[in-house]
Amino acid sequence: MTSLFELEKTGDVAQLTSLLTRSDSEPVRRRAAEILGEVDAPDEEVVGPLVTAAQQDDSDGVRAAAIDALDQRHAVEKLVAALTGEEVPTEGAEWARAEALVETLSAERPELRMASANALGRLGNRAGTKALVGRLGDPDQRVRARVARALGRIGDPRAVSALRSRLDDESVEVRREAADSLGRIGGEEALAALLDLLDDESETVRRIAASSLGNFGSAKPIDALISLLSDESETVRRASVFSLIEILSNAPGQQSHKLRETMVEKLSANDHRSVVTSLVDILEQGNQPHQRRNAAWLLGRVTGENNREAAIEALASVLDDDDGMTAQFAATSIANVGGEAAEDALLDVLDDPEASSDARAKAAFTLGKVGGEQARQQLDGLIDRTDDEEVRKRAFSALSKLGGRS
Repeated sequence: MTSLFELEKTGDVAQLTSLLTRSDSEPVRRRAAEILGEVDAPDEEVVGPLVTAAQQDDSDGVRAAAIDALDQRHAVEKLVAALTGEEVPTEGAEWARAEALVETLSAERPELRMASANALGRLGNRAGTKALVGRLGDPDQRVRARVARALGRIGDPRAVSALRSRLDDESVEVRREAADSLGRIGGEEALAALLDLLDDESETVRRIAASSLGNFGSAKPIDALISLLSDESETVRRASVFSLIEILSNAPGQQSHKLRETMVEKLSANDHRSVVTSLVDILEQGNQPHQRRNAAWLLGRVTGENNREAAIEALASVLDDDDGMTAQFAATSIANVGGEAAEDALLDVLDDPEASSDARAKAAFTLGKVGGEQARQQLDGLIDRTDDEEVRKRAFSALSKLGGRS
C-alpha cells in the first residue's frame, strides 16, 4: 500500500479520497484530510469528499481536519451551505458577508460553528470580532481553538483581553491558538500576556509562548527569547531560535539594521550551543527562503567556540543554494567565522567535482579572506587547471589578497 508520505508527494487525489472515506484508521483519515487541503488539484475533485467527511465521519478529529482542509482551499463556505441549506455569499461587501456568517456561530452543531469561525477568520473583517469573542467560551474545544485562530487572522486589538483569558484553557490546542493570535495581533497587552507564560511549569505552554513571540517585528521580545535559550527543554530552546529568526524577517525595513545589531550583541554575549544547533537545522531542513537567509546571516555573527565546525559545514553546503541571497550570506558568514575550519571547508568545496560552478567560485573568493599558505597554493594550481572562467576569475582575485602567485 502506498504510504501517506508518498501520496502527499504525488498528489494522488483518488487514493487520498479513498483513504478519507474508507480507511478504518482514524489517524489515516485525519492525515488524508489534511493533505487534501493542500494538494494541487481541482476543487471539484477534492471539496465534495471533504464536505462529506466534515459532516459524516465518526471521529471528532477527522471532522475538524476536514473543516480546516476546506478552509485551506478557501471552500469552507461550501460546508456552511451544506449544513444550513442556504448559499453563503462569497462576493459583495465584507461586512455583509461577515454578518451572514455570524448568524451560524451559535448553531447547535459544532461543525457548523467551527466552519463559520474559519470562514470569518479567512474573511478577516472586524465585523465578526464581537461575535467571535462571544464564542471563546464555547463548550467544544475544537470550536474554541478555531475561534481563537480566527481572531488572530482578523487582527483586531479589541480581542486581546478575551484571548488572554484563554491562555489557561484546559485544551493545549486552544492555548496554542490563543497565544499565536496574540502574537499576530501584537501590542503591549499581547506581549505582556505572552511574557507571563515564559516561566509556566508546562513545557508545552512555554513552547507555545516562545513560538508566538516570533510574530513581533520589534526588539521587545528579544531578551525574553534569549532567556529561554537556557530552558531545560530542547523544544523550547529551538522554538526560541526560530522566533528570533522570525523577528528578523518581520522587522520593518527602517528598524531592521538596529534590530540585527541588538540581536547579535545579545546573542554573542552568551555562547549558547542551542543557537548554533538550531540555526544549522534551519539551513539543512528549512524550506522557507526568509528563514534560511537569516539563519545563514546570523550563523556568521553568533558562532563562537561551540559547534564552530558544524556551523561552517552547514554554511559551506549552501554555497550553491537555489536562493542566491542564502548562498551569498553563507559565503560572508564563513568569512566572518574564519579560522582553520573555514579554510578546510572551502578547500573541500573547491576540490569537489560535484560542486556547482557558483559554489566553487564563492569558495575561491572567500578563501581570499580566510585562507593561508595552503589556500594560496591550491588557488595557484587551480588557475592553471580549471576551464571555468568564473572560478578562475575568483581564484585570481583571492590569490592577489593572499600574496599573489608563487
